[in-house]
Formats: sequence, C-alpha cells, structure tokens
Amino acid sequence: MTEQAIVIGGGLAGCEAAWQLSQAGIPVILYEMKPVQYSPAHSHDQLAELVCSNSLKASRLASAGGLLKTEMEMQGSLLIPCAKACAVPAGGALAVDREQFSALVTEKIMQEKLITIIREECTELPEKNAVIATGPLTSDALAEKIESLCGSRLSFFDAAAPVVSADSLDMTRIFLQSRYDRGEADYLNCPMNQEEYERFWDALIHAEKVELHEHDKAFFRVYEGCMPVEVLASRGIDTLRFGPLKPVGLRDPRTGKRPYAVIQLRKENKAATMFNLVGFQTNLKFREQKRVFGLIPGLEHAEFLRYGVMHRNFFLNSPELLNPDYSLRNAENLFFAGQITGVEGYMESASSGIIAGRSLARKIQGKSAYIPPQDTMTGALAHYVSQGGASDFQPMGANMGLLPDLPERIRGKQERYQKTAELAVARLTAFLEKENL
Repeated sequence: MTEQAIVIGGGLAGCEAAWQLSQAGIPVILYEMKPVQYSPAHSHDQLAELVCSNSLKASRLASAGGLLKTEMEMQGSLLIPCAKACAVPAGGALAVDREQFSALVTEKIMQEKLITIIREECTELPEKNAVIATGPLTSDALAEKIESLCGSRLSFFDAAAPVVSADSLDMTRIFLQSRYDRGEADYLNCPMNQEEYERFWDALIHAEKVELHEHDKAFFRVYEGCMPVEVLASRGIDTLRFGPLKPVGLRDPRTGKRPYAVIQLRKENKAATMFNLVGFQTNLKFREQKRVFGLIPGLEHAEFLRYGVMHRNFFLNSPELLNPDYSLRNAENLFFAGQITGVEGYMESASSGIIAGRSLARKIQGKSAYIPPQDTMTGALAHYVSQGGASDFQPMGANMGLLPDLPERIRGKQERYQKTAELAVARLTAFLEKENL
C-alpha cells in the first residue's frame, strides 16, 4: 500500500501541499483546526482564507509577483486557477473576491478523493511524512512542539487593513484611476492637498493604539513588509508620501494636476460593494480608525465593514533549520511550508507548499528531492529560506533581486525584468522536462 502523508494547516501553503501530494497519488490527511478553534486573524471555516489583503500582487510576467504565479501554474498549482476564476478588477494586479476564492479552493480539496479533511486542532507533530503549514499564527500547543523540535523561534507583528462600504463613500471627492493608467481604472483614489495631508498625518501619529499584552511586548518587532501605517507615519512627515500615499502616476481630474498625496482603495469583492484601504494595515483602536481615517477626503462618512487588526506571528530561523526543499535538516521526512518558513506573501507561501508537497511525494516514492533551479523565482525563494541571512533572518517576498544577474547588460528596468522572467520560465521548463513532470 502507498504510504499516506499528513498536512497540518488548511491555509494557502497547506492546500497546495495537499493538492500536490494527491496529484502524485499519495493519500493525504489534511488537518484544519477551524471551526473548532480560530486564530486571532481568522473568521470563517473555509480553507485558504485570505486574512490581510485580497490582492495577490502583479500579474505581468515582467514582475516578481507575475513571474512567481506563472511558475506556480507551470507546476500544477491549485490556487492560481482558482484565483483567476474569482478575480476582481485591480489594474495590473490579480485580486480576488476572497469569499468566493476560499469557497472554490475548499470545494476542490473536498472533491479530491485522496484528501481527507479532519477538523480539529493538531497538538502533536507527526513522526514522519508530514508538511507543517500552520502559518504565522500557529496555535500555542503546536508552536511549543515546533520550538522544542527546532530549538529556534522568532516573532514579529503583522497587521491587516480596514474595509469600507462602497455606498458610504463620497464619490464627488474620489476619482477612479490606476497608477500610470496601467490596465483598467480599478482603484479609487482619495486626493489630498498639503493642508489635508498634514492634518491627517498629525491625527494619525497621535491616535490611540491597541495596548499589547505583556506577553506580546517581549516579542514586539514590526515586520517592515507589512508595517502599520501609524508606525510608518511616525518616521517622518513625508514618509507616507513616498510610501503607500505616493501620488506619482496619478492626476486629479478636478484640478488636472498630481495631488500632494493619495490614498488608494481597492475592490474587496466582485460586486464592488466593499473596498480596502491599500497600505493601511493598522493597530489603532477601532474608534480611532473611524475618526482618523474619516479625515481622508471621500471617507468622511465611511462605514467600516472591517477594522484593521494587528496580531503576533512567528517564523523559523530557517537558514539554520531547513533544506531548499523545505524539509527539516534533522528530520528530513518532516517539511515546513508557508509563512512559518520565512517566505512573505500569499503566493510565496503557496509556492513553498508546492515544493514541500512535491518533495514529500517524491520521498515517499523513493525519488530525489524536488528543488527548482535557483534562477527561477520559486527556486530563489527556497534558496533564500534555506541559505540566506541566518544571523538576521527576515521574511522575504518574491523580488527580482533574488535572481542572478543577466549575462548581458540591459539598462531599461522593464526590459531587464522581462528578459529575466523569460529566462526563469525557460529554466523551469527545462527542469520540469528533465524531471518528467
């Protein structure tokens, strides 16, 4: 009989890992603790729940996010086709109706005969043939077991942006446009003049924040890639204008000029009844979010369907612990996947699930590990997790800087990125053909 595999965690990485194992003919037990127990950031019982943004980043090949998604689809991803089926307009990005997306992924997993879902909290680590994809909000009981096994644990804080009702927005003060007019005009833009911006900035940096628990204070360390907007604002009055509120590539049709600052809103669902505030992850108290964000032009009377929240995450010091196929060095029949490994982002997490799932399937079948080449985006992320920066290891998302330089010098960034992406796709194609995959 074929040995079975265990996947712990029904998030993006866990779903991809379970799917890859089942497609290789391996029976899978998928543990998901919802709805028996919820983490501080989760709210419904579907698999592959998106808890922060509904954007899966850029779609075009000449971008790190677009290249990563292309490579994932080439490797039989479950999530990319589901995301495309649930897409909402978002300019050059792939964004989804998060409820439809989770429902579709759940349906696909439940229909797969080789996958059995067990809805309970897993408090013990399996002895072998397992992928641990419990995410950065791993339950305390299992986190203790992981820390005991790995002897290393790091913590950081992550934050989610608020969502507002579309029919509560003042569209006389908001204009529709995508930055640099790329793709469809899918973003709502709230322009600010200098006086409006400075009033908003002052209110933001002086607003009341949620008090952290004493236990969490010991671990407090904000992750740079998902920083609360009030923390970013505290670094200087112009920091936001060069970050999430940058006005470049936009023109206010009322004035014909570029605004002093712009807050962008992105569709949260296909029906465009909900919008999230782009880059506005926050730890402000709920009443303060309503007050301060109500200073944004067009949001004076906004109805908040979900306030921003902040929660503690943890990830492994992976360069000391993991191989490039995401297996544990001192127990190579155990794999980790997702943000717990130190990859950052929805699709990055899912891509690690693909590699971990495929590698575990091959190990069960007596084959060599599945390790994509380092000059592909999936391979470069795996290399970073297993090799890079152990002395000050930080989560990493897909970016073109992970890939090796081109043999020829190309000055234009977009042309250089396009060529880099094409070479990565060609390299992955050759790798998959060689592996007969």
